[in-house]
Amino acid sequence: MLVAERPGHKPTVLDPETRLELARLAFGDLPRVEVRLDPHPFTVDFLRAERPEDAVFVVGADQWAVFDTWKEPDEVLRLIPVAVAARPGQPAPSGDVRVFEIPQLPIASSELRKRIEDGEPLDDLVPDRVAREIEQRGLYGRGPS
Repeated sequence: MLVAERPGHKPTVLDPETRLELARLAFGDLPRVEVRLDPHPFTVDFLRAERPEDAVFVVGADQWAVFDTWKEPDEVLRLIPVAVAARPGQPAPSGDVRVFEIPQLPIASSELRKRIEDGEPLDDLVPDRVAREIEQRGLYGRGPS
């Protein structure tokens, strides 16, 4: 699990170290999963530098829908197998990718941040450990508890 230090496609709300800690809380207990910071702004740059073996690049269907706008998308496909998580309301992924379905939550990350800012609970929307860390540290505009 990679956390982009400085994503090349959009600004971030939190600093890289905080996002890394939240990712570790969310994914760190999964077997065979390493959670670390990725200094490369674009996926293709990481793949060229690291050449991961026995790995699959997982992306949501929303990003797959705009994958052709990524930096060198054909090279990404050449360098690593890609799996697309099917999401409700998105076109069915097609192309040379693996497709899998996951239980979906009908909420976007921007809506989660708004709920936090408004002091609303995150009931089952993020792992409990992540929700506690967000609340304790006052992340996303909410004062610490």
